[in-house]
Amino acid sequence: MVSLWNKTMIATLMFTALLSCCVFPSTAELPRFDHKAKADGSLSFLVVGDWGRRGGYNQTEVAYQMGIIGEELDIDFIISTGDNFYDNGLTGVDDAAFFESFVNIYTAPALHKQWYNVLGNHDYRGDVEAQLSPILREIDSRWLCLRSFIVDAEIAEFIFVDTTPFVDKYFTDPEDDVYDWSGIRPRQNYIANLQNDVDSALRESTSKWKIVVGHHTIKSAGSHGNTHELALQLLPILEANKVDLYINGHDHCLEHISSSDSGIQYLTSGGGSKAWRGDVSWWNPMEMKLYYDGQGFMSVQITKTEVDIAFYDAFGNVLHKWSTSKQLYAAV
Repeated sequence: MVSLWNKTMIATLMFTALLSCCVFPSTAELPRFDHKAKADGSLSFLVVGDWGRRGGYNQTEVAYQMGIIGEELDIDFIISTGDNFYDNGLTGVDDAAFFESFVNIYTAPALHKQWYNVLGNHDYRGDVEAQLSPILREIDSRWLCLRSFIVDAEIAEFIFVDTTPFVDKYFTDPEDDVYDWSGIRPRQNYIANLQNDVDSALRESTSKWKIVVGHHTIKSAGSHGNTHELALQLLPILEANKVDLYINGHDHCLEHISSSDSGIQYLTSGGGSKAWRGDVSWWNPMEMKLYYDGQGFMSVQITKTEVDIAFYDAFGNVLHKWSTSKQLYAAV
């Protein structure tokens, strides 16, 4: 009989081999994955965040509607913006919450596509390595969670950023919460390396559309509001590299802020389960395109020249649509 230790080592080696196949030469140190677009060059995906509550707080209803919309749009993958398992992440790779909050909830055929996941602050309260473990991919092949990584989908490049280590209060004022900082310290080195890697990846990108995904807000009128550390340490990199979309969770709402300072669209999809917090800060109505204090999710459809975004509530109703386009220049 193969021991659990040997199984773990075998799984780890298999995952390392998978990464080796997917990583391409780059000055950035972030793991890199290819995800092919459709035959016509288009791409579509759903975004959901702050969901892992064993089906409670309308998580099941949101998942059901995601299945319907995912089928209609013939989605290519799903993005999770973090806080994947409440309240305190996973206790290990054998935690039943992985089944109760993920495997047994997102059962629709359309949702049996690749899931690209980032960590949220609640995930850091548990065993972080469990969510990163290749063992979970053996249990459910849809699952892919790394601290930070790149997905190259031909017409769009996605940079997934581990935002929790940027936030000071988790280190200076943890209250009763305990965070798993293994792999993070020394913290300032971790952040500096990540900033360099994100900047390098964005500068090297030749994709038509540049999209950055993180758990924490940069701009938000929700209960958490702006994340000042990201505004200081990450936003200048996004602006300098002309990022098109910044997608996040953290605030348990659906939100679209169109920046008047740059071309970045700030898109919050944190309504995967518990929401309706009832508090919203004033925001310039010229920038605020949507604020919905409830459950739901978001869809994104991309072609070489256009991005179409839609937000849905827990009943599948469309709350907001937005589109933008870029001219397609012929090669000289």
